[in-house]
Amino acid sequence: QVQLVESGGGLVQAGDSRRLSCAASGRTFSSYNMGWFRQAPGKEREFVAVIRRSGGITYYADSVKGRFTISRDNAKNTVYLQMNSLKPEDTAVYYCAADSTFSTSTSARGYDYWGLGTQVTVSS
Repeated sequence: QVQLVESGGGLVQAGDSRRLSCAASGRTFSSYNMGWFRQAPGKEREFVAVIRRSGGITYYADSVKGRFTISRDNAKNTVYLQMNSLKPEDTAVYYCAADSTFSTSTSARGYDYWGLGTQVTVSS
């Protein structure tokens, strides 16, 4: 089992950058694929990015490709989401999630463990 705690959210202006962090408990962090999702008010939770166990393979939603970068530090049990050129439509609660399977899922249903989320608000 793994526990996840996100941090780094806040209020930013359009065009700004922000880095989210997700700290994981436990000694098996490197055995999980890690994903970031987000949920805006009144909308479904949507996939943002995923990174494989070793960190060598990443996938992004089209809406964030070229602006967001997911990375991980297995020695620190932490996954990051660097967000650049933020837009008002990026406003959401951002969640990190852990997937213990060998697939690289872009669906929330593919993830076993979730953090409580961190709010990111982008003003225009």
